[in-house]
Amino acid sequence: MLVYKFGGTSVGSVVNMNHVKEIIDTEGRKIVVLSAMSGTTNALVEITELIAQEREEDAILKVDVLNEKYNATVYDLISDTILRTKVATYVNTVFKSLRALVNREFSIDLQNTIVAKGELLSAYMFNHFLQQEGINAKLLPALEFMRVDRNNEPDFFYIKQNLNRLLDSSEDVDIYITQGFICLDAAGNITNLQRGGSDYTATIIAASIEAEEVQIWTDIDGFHNNDPRYVNDTSALSNLSYDEAAELAYFGAKILHPLTVMPVRNLDIPLRLKNTMDPEAHGTLITNEFHGEGIKAIAAKDNITAIRIKSVRMLLAHGFLKRVFEVFEKYETAIDMVTTSEIAVSLTIDHTTRLESIVDELQKFAMVEVDDYMSIICLVGNQIIYHRDTPQLFQVLQDVNVRMIAYGGSNNNISLLVNTSDKLETLQKLQRYIFENEPQLALNA
Repeated sequence: MLVYKFGGTSVGSVVNMNHVKEIIDTEGRKIVVLSAMSGTTNALVEITELIAQEREEDAILKVDVLNEKYNATVYDLISDTILRTKVATYVNTVFKSLRALVNREFSIDLQNTIVAKGELLSAYMFNHFLQQEGINAKLLPALEFMRVDRNNEPDFFYIKQNLNRLLDSSEDVDIYITQGFICLDAAGNITNLQRGGSDYTATIIAASIEAEEVQIWTDIDGFHNNDPRYVNDTSALSNLSYDEAAELAYFGAKILHPLTVMPVRNLDIPLRLKNTMDPEAHGTLITNEFHGEGIKAIAAKDNITAIRIKSVRMLLAHGFLKRVFEVFEKYETAIDMVTTSEIAVSLTIDHTTRLESIVDELQKFAMVEVDDYMSIICLVGNQIIYHRDTPQLFQVLQDVNVRMIAYGGSNNNISLLVNTSDKLETLQKLQRYIFENEPQLALNA
């Protein structure tokens, strides 16, 4: 069985939904994971923010606007009169429940319940669209099998047991339509896998059923060798290893959720990235295999905060680093980069919710400096730290103010910390030197 996932843009219009139908209407059983229609999740989040601000009338207006958009989509998508009435009734029932939720006191549980409506709507509409088109499809509700445990990690035992039970009860179905992103928590409340989590849903499902392959369909033809939003003439990568893909996703490549590769890596299930608008393009195939050596791709991660922690005594004083990391563990704040000198340690974080408390704790035994508006530039490729030409990289960057360098922590990653104001210049300079103008550091297959 194959697992397909389609993002918000892929199901963001009636035209695109027809593209999706053509892609999946092939031989073989498959599970199709859908995101909410593009723009829906943002609108639902805005509604929850208005509820938090006790602006009920404004929230209702936003609900009404979104309701009208979905009614128009149903009218254009579903031509069968009976099915159209059924889908329109469901859609309006969902929005009626949304209006009722607007009058409740804001809470995280309320927010999660509201935001989940987007995936519920897209899956229901698309499933009935397929049935109208004569395709043997069935809705597979994610909330009946997708759950996280008390540590917010996928509860694989629960998921596998319940998902396979649902599949076994309807073996005559060709295509199962389910929701990405949403799930239940250990207490049975609606929660989610965070933004971009539909990718994660797809690979969790694939691991649970030991799928032949997972395909993530989006609006770009796979991983590119640089960020096409900032750099011209980037090119798609035909192959990546799981390790390379994980590094790129974590350090800013928006095409893939950072946790996506984890469920399928150990089972060696291929993960393919494809373009809904150009199905014939090869895309990027992600497996356990490495292809060549050298720098393969560059990604950038913004909203980084750098913290320099200088010991009142020597850094090598027994227990200093332990005390530093215990502070970040206490406040559940992940660290991206770390470098050390004899008297100081510098590190970066990308979540600053608890920064003030962290700094207060650190200042009890060290001097602390904080810099924000930083970006991490990540260079990824198989064995790049051993590539004979990699040292030339630092000649390229001699005109860039590099605050930190992480080199050697991974064989496949070199990370640079720069001011966000220097990010664009850095990406373009690296693109010219590595991939253009007689490239010396690019992948040598």
